[in-house]
Amino acid sequence: MSVATGFYGLIILLVLLALRVPVALALVSVSLGGMTMMFGWSTAIGMLSSTPYEFIAKWTLSAVPMFLLMGFVCYHAGLTNGLFNAAKVVFRWLPGGVAISSIFASSGFAAVSGSSVACSAAMGRIAIPEMVKGGYKPSFACGTIAAGGTIGALIPPSILMIVYGVFAQVSITQVFLGGITIGLLTAVSYCIVILVVSWLRPDIVPREATGARDVSPRQALLDIWPVLVLGVLVFGGLFSGFFTATEAGAVGAAGAILIGLMLRRLDGRAMKAALLETLSTTSALLIIGVGASMFTMFLSLSGVAGYITGAVSGWDPSYLELMLVVVLIYLFLGLFMEPFGAMLVTLPVLLPIFELYDVSLIWFGVLLVKLLEIGMITPPVGMNIFVIKGVAGQYASLMDIFRGVSTFLVADILVVALVIFYPQIVLVLTG
Repeated sequence: MSVATGFYGLIILLVLLALRVPVALALVSVSLGGMTMMFGWSTAIGMLSSTPYEFIAKWTLSAVPMFLLMGFVCYHAGLTNGLFNAAKVVFRWLPGGVAISSIFASSGFAAVSGSSVACSAAMGRIAIPEMVKGGYKPSFACGTIAAGGTIGALIPPSILMIVYGVFAQVSITQVFLGGITIGLLTAVSYCIVILVVSWLRPDIVPREATGARDVSPRQALLDIWPVLVLGVLVFGGLFSGFFTATEAGAVGAAGAILIGLMLRRLDGRAMKAALLETLSTTSALLIIGVGASMFTMFLSLSGVAGYITGAVSGWDPSYLELMLVVVLIYLFLGLFMEPFGAMLVTLPVLLPIFELYDVSLIWFGVLLVKLLEIGMITPPVGMNIFVIKGVAGQYASLMDIFRGVSTFLVADILVVALVIFYPQIVLVLTG
């Protein structure tokens, strides 16, 4: 009976998500209802009263608001504004140089934001108008920035990776190191797409080199030194073992505030906006995490997790068959769910399976974030697409932006295939 209740709970959860019920509310409701059916109302209320503290009190989670605050302070204080010009100084000689510059500027922005949405919004305002002015087809220009924004969750500090590390009980620093390689590989694959399109379709991407020749290398370096300093400070301390993830986030947030004040770019209004966005984003993530923690307990006590693990063991799929199923699951969920919800709904079921098959949970965490970020640019609920529509809607329609990002989706699938066939791509820096 308990296993049946667990499966009914899974079905009800999927229905609620399909009806666009908020992820946290769906998780909590199903968990509470299922526990009531199995053990009674008092046990269910006991779980509801204890789980929020047990989840939120995890020390590692304190890294989330710290890194978020660093990113929002950098954004509102304009500390990342020079990244695009600096990238153009380096890549302006290439065909499609402005688009390539936007990809690498997105990678730089990712190092202080951890959010693909913030990355898309910031770069969209700066790069899309210049690309359109330079002769790029507007749909491709918008698609470039939407795809480039996904790098924000791949290159550390990634909020998705922090939450994954907490749930999977693996080293966040190790997941971060794996994220560096897949983030850079994604950036390079996008640049190859731009070069190929420039070669085949000069009407979409101009072949002639374009760029901001009025920006000198010295000025570009002066524009990006705040990001360089923060990057060296945070990641130097984190990867050397001098800082924990939480300490690195706190140092980064404090450093961003001090630099913003020193440059007189951080006033009261910007600080208030950064704090409010940090609070609202952290609260949303934590309440989803509480719901996922309750759902994990419900599946465990109902026996569903063990049943599914046993069924997979009896099926005995090969490594490639298992990975094909996992990829299809996340590509499907990405069509209608945001990344945190998709991750936290599936981890209670998939983590035991990967432990059974002795798959590296560090590697899986990095691959998972990559798959979730593909969902950020796939219809009908690609969040990055809607962000780009909001900041540059005068240049392209929603359908045009989806068409513009389609070529980059091909590159994403190829990157996923490479990571599955050659796991050392991710694990090379993790030791």
